[in-house]
Amino acid sequence: MSNAWLQIPLQDYEAHMSLPSIGQARMLADQLERLLNAHSPRSLALLGCAGGNGLERIGPEGCPRIVAVDINPEYLQLTAARHAARLPGLQLLCADIESESLSFEPVELVYAGLLFEYLEPAAALRSIQRICQPGGVLATVLQLPTAAQPAVSPSPYRNLERLAGLLRLLAPQEFAARAAAAGFFELEAETLTLPSGKSFWLQLARYQPQ
Repeated sequence: MSNAWLQIPLQDYEAHMSLPSIGQARMLADQLERLLNAHSPRSLALLGCAGGNGLERIGPEGCPRIVAVDINPEYLQLTAARHAARLPGLQLLCADIESESLSFEPVELVYAGLLFEYLEPAAALRSIQRICQPGGVLATVLQLPTAAQPAVSPSPYRNLERLAGLLRLLAPQEFAARAAAAGFFELEAETLTLPSGKSFWLQLARYQPQ
């Protein structure tokens, strides 16, 4: 069965995420910039990169090696067009993050923003074990349930409705337990609330393989 993300035009996804009533694109980019400033990694994996949201915040010397991963090759083509000339260390990888075949030289920082909602957590964490250096950091942004709003915010971009059946919100405690079982031990966590009223949970975890 075809992955729903292969059927979502990037322009629709980006326009949806950037709507003032949603504001999630800016939130994800803000958190990536904050993490890079705080940790100054020499290598970064941006999982579910879409069109490279957040890479515009990185200068040519900001992070020498960046691996941008997505399942949709068209998303990666646009990421390259936007950022490859300015970021000489940018590598693009078309891959399913749940696949056992996902592998590359491990990085210091893995950023997974609004990603685990669409994945099987155990499979995704096994992949991240292969690509995160021991002592490296996994930064995860999870959407929290909001009683007054649907999980996928309504917008004029009806293609996004294809994702509603895939999205599964994870309780922070559940995810933290699963991550710890995979060797990712929490360093810090906080709740982020947007003007829309939706809230998100940011967790940083240190990878300490057993």
